[in-house]
Amino acid sequence: MLGEDLTAIAYFAGWRIVRWLPEKSAYRLFEFVADRASAKQGKNFKRLESNLKRVVPNYSEGEVSALAQAGMRSYLRYWCDTFRSPDWDNNRIQSTVSVNEVELLLEPIRSKRGVVVALPHAGNWDHAGSFFCSQGIPLVTVVERLKPEKLFRKFLAYRQAIGMEALPLDGRVMGTLATRLREGKLVALVADRDLSRSGIEVNFFDGPARMPAGPALLAIRTGADLLTAYVSYTETGIQIDFQKVEIPSTGEEADRVKITVQRCADNFAAGISQHPQDWHMLQRIWVDGDFVERA
Repeated sequence: MLGEDLTAIAYFAGWRIVRWLPEKSAYRLFEFVADRASAKQGKNFKRLESNLKRVVPNYSEGEVSALAQAGMRSYLRYWCDTFRSPDWDNNRIQSTVSVNEVELLLEPIRSKRGVVVALPHAGNWDHAGSFFCSQGIPLVTVVERLKPEKLFRKFLAYRQAIGMEALPLDGRVMGTLATRLREGKLVALVADRDLSRSGIEVNFFDGPARMPAGPALLAIRTGADLLTAYVSYTETGIQIDFQKVEIPSTGEEADRVKITVQRCADNFAAGISQHPQDWHMLQRIWVDGDFVERA
């Protein structure tokens, strides 16, 4: 309990103190923290480095290490953005985002048939959400329950302040998301990792990984379009690249889900290959090697 409270205090202090600092000083501080984490070669850095080795198998050890350090800087940039973005005005949010294939998103929204967007842990997806919410697009997402409860509620409030409908992850959430899609809304879900037994096994960078079935199931059961989005950093903001995911029209639902999740994984891999430093995967994702199934 004490450890959880200290974690919450650290996050709350970050939200408050980092907003007081001059912008350049804040981002330099977070780059310093990222470089220290890289130099210490801790658990998170080593996992990121291990994951990136799969993405760039032809890189030398030194090149992978340098890429992982860039990845830590990107990851800490996300957190600095998170702490400071409540003070960003609409002009900053709009002017710092560029989007490829935006019609893939706008057309189903205009047609009121709903759209599911599946994303990997990359770039700043909250900035992307702010961009579309500020244009009046109704966006629904899910917030994973964190401990302590007050930290979970802070992240819930943060995304609600952006303009999202942020739903807690529980047994009722799939039904609520399906209702929102039938109302013609945008449902955005981070969907590149699910190590539970319910995760769908995919081939990902020539290794077995598991990813959630949720986006595919929602699109299949509601008739909503399914897109993937890869969010990468630019010098001044973010780039969003949308891709359409084709869903098999026939066959058993389980087979259609498996094929669809694999297609999402292939799109994620394409984005990660282009911008590997912005893939913030500091946890295990592959289920080979020394992976042990939970009881």
